[in-house]
Amino acid sequence: TAICAFISSESRVQAIAGTTSNSKPTTTSLRYPSSLTATTEMSESQQSAWSSRVDVVLRPVERPVSYLTRAGIAASYPLRGIWYFLRNKEFYPLFLSRLLPLSIISFLVYFILFTFAFLPQFAFLAIFHGWGAWVNAVVLVLGEGVVIIQGLFEGFFVDECRVDVFDATLIKESHTDLVAPHRILFPDAPTAVKMLGKPTTSAIYTPWSMVQIIELIIFLPLNFIPVVGTPAFIIITGTRLGKLAHYRWFQLSGLSKKESKREISSRTWEYVWFGTVAMLLELVPVLSFFFLLTTSAGAALWAARMEDEKRREAVDSLVGEPLPPPPPYEDDPV
Repeated sequence: TAICAFISSESRVQAIAGTTSNSKPTTTSLRYPSSLTATTEMSESQQSAWSSRVDVVLRPVERPVSYLTRAGIAASYPLRGIWYFLRNKEFYPLFLSRLLPLSIISFLVYFILFTFAFLPQFAFLAIFHGWGAWVNAVVLVLGEGVVIIQGLFEGFFVDECRVDVFDATLIKESHTDLVAPHRILFPDAPTAVKMLGKPTTSAIYTPWSMVQIIELIIFLPLNFIPVVGTPAFIIITGTRLGKLAHYRWFQLSGLSKKESKREISSRTWEYVWFGTVAMLLELVPVLSFFFLLTTSAGAALWAARMEDEKRREAVDSLVGEPLPPPPPYEDDPV
């Protein structure tokens, strides 16, 4: 009986052990409630629907905003040029030695015009414009002064100075390679202005032409038109100034006339507003010559930024897709 009891107890132990060894561990799977899954899917669909609605609403606004942004950036460069010129004292001798005497002469020109021409023109414009005629009369007299000053001085005495400001600004903005092929440079000079030697090729900032002066004379009567006449005169004459702002840049880049026209047409909208602000600054009595130099600095800053963008795009196109990483190192002599 004892032997039978021992055998039966041993068989139970083996049975329990076999059961334990054959059993597999159970895993508990987490299941989210169906309501929570539905809510998540609904929220994602709502987000996509909301984003599509926002796109539909913003699509008509994107183009006007793009135009305004481009116009604002271009119009800011003549103003940036003022700050840049004032911040870099190395430019001061260019103005003081060359253009300060011309500024005094321009003051005499405007003094004579406002003394003898302003009141008759104001009286005539008052017939059509009322008391608001003084704005049109002022712009009309300033425009007449610009015609006289450009015809007498700007094409002959100012252009060389503007070329120096433009080239020196490019050098300061790390674009010496653009200037070096076209003029002698002194690399050991302490400032960018003193680096400039004599040009070895034609150096023109804005080509002087009688056509430009004739256009100014033709468009001056726009100031007789109430309200819209004066802004139209400034924008139309400023557009031509803007399109000539990068003549020196195209010259340094070695572009042909056809290539230059293509560059201008690709940025016509920007040149309109750059030139409009430049024209407003040029109408300021006495300081008009000073603003000619600061606008040249602003045009060079703009050209330097576009050069940087072109070179960055060229580098990105050369780099291409990144190479796959090398295989991991294995210290296995076999």
